[in-house]
Amino acid sequence: MGTDFFVLMKPEVSLMLIIFFLLFLKIWDGVKEPSMLLSVANLLLLVNFAMGFFMNREGELFSGMYHTNAIIVLEKNILAFGTLMISLLAWDWLKKHEHMLEFYILLLSTLLGMEFMVSSGNFMMLYLGLELSTIPLAALSNFDLDKVKSSEAALKMILSSAFASGVLLFGISLLYGTTGAIDFAGISAHLNGSTLQLLSLIFVFAGFAFKLSVVPFHFWTADVYEGSPVPVTSYLSVISKGAIVFVFVNVLVNLFHGMADAWNHLLLISIVLTITVGNLFAIRQDNIKRFLAFSSITQIGYILLGLSQGGAMGSTAAIYFLVVYIFSNLAAFGVVGMISVQTGKENISEMDGFYKNNPVLGWVMALAVFSLAGIPPTAGFFGKMFLVTAGASNGNYLLIAFAALNMVVSLYYYLRIVKAIFINRNEQPMEKISGSPATKIALAICMIGIVATGFYSGVYDYIVSLFTN
Repeated sequence: MGTDFFVLMKPEVSLMLIIFFLLFLKIWDGVKEPSMLLSVANLLLLVNFAMGFFMNREGELFSGMYHTNAIIVLEKNILAFGTLMISLLAWDWLKKHEHMLEFYILLLSTLLGMEFMVSSGNFMMLYLGLELSTIPLAALSNFDLDKVKSSEAALKMILSSAFASGVLLFGISLLYGTTGAIDFAGISAHLNGSTLQLLSLIFVFAGFAFKLSVVPFHFWTADVYEGSPVPVTSYLSVISKGAIVFVFVNVLVNLFHGMADAWNHLLLISIVLTITVGNLFAIRQDNIKRFLAFSSITQIGYILLGLSQGGAMGSTAAIYFLVVYIFSNLAAFGVVGMISVQTGKENISEMDGFYKNNPVLGWVMALAVFSLAGIPPTAGFFGKMFLVTAGASNGNYLLIAFAALNMVVSLYYYLRIVKAIFINRNEQPMEKISGSPATKIALAICMIGIVATGFYSGVYDYIVSLFTN
């Protein structure tokens, strides 16, 4: 049992050890050099990510409350990789922050909660993981302590998260009342599609929809993204959303598979609303963080389109798209973060003529935007193609046509950024932006990922193999 515990819970144990080590560094206060602390923290995150590829096996603990397999290991590795990239991209911002170690302790605490969620085998573990991941994340949103908008972002996030958790918990209580179980296997075995169970499905779906910023549960997103520091915004956009997608897939496909017709109707309504509203509001934005907030809402709509397939094909497409999304979104947020730290500017209109003094960063931003828009030959094109293909397998051709038309609409607002960088004239363009070697390495990795993930079919084939074996 002891050996099983440390092997199966290796990712969580690793994170807990890192958290305690960082707490020790904070209490000891012996190392005060910011660059040294950042190097130690990033090295620990690199080791944590590398450990995800060794000594992995399938199993469960605590009577099925916690379980792991090859798919779950891959999902945790994706989250660990994304967290490492965000840490590298945040180097310049963290170096100037007096609460650097607190940032990492909160960041890894929320990642720990997400990993417990991904491995949850019943709703008790899922809910505890959800709360562990949410509360530190609200504190991180308020990490720009001298800005009123940051405090506002934290308040809005904690209130919306509390409401979403309450909705989810009410749905769970209805499931327990009708099935007498809280473990996924027990609930699935007792589902009969009764009216009360259908109501519980709606509440559970709404709870996850809040966390994913699915329309009409998206109202908190843009304000929280704008008010939070750029690294926290990128974490919310990529890691937090990715973890919820992984859990959402598990709950819909494995737990509620007997009520697929019901949740498929919920998905179809959500897809239409989410893609439409995300596109329309993205067109109006000038603040780039609010712009990327509505962009992420639209991307969630396409992920839901893939999940509407309800099988391994849709789950595979969703995981593959999230890998691509990490590279694309973090590249965009990396450039935004560098600009914000050095100039304090965060508006698209302030990027006019950006290419003149920053040609490399201009191309990085352009490639990231092309991938988010789904323009070939970037990986974003292949990611959306797989999602649309999965959705089309159900014969929802009208919905596919609707999604395709919205992709065309999205080109307009994505290309606004490219136009500002390369075409718009500015007599006093933004000065040359410089970044740390760590930030440049992270951006280079993202660029390679955007290109290589699309052209190298082994990534998609590997994910497919995990679902078919």
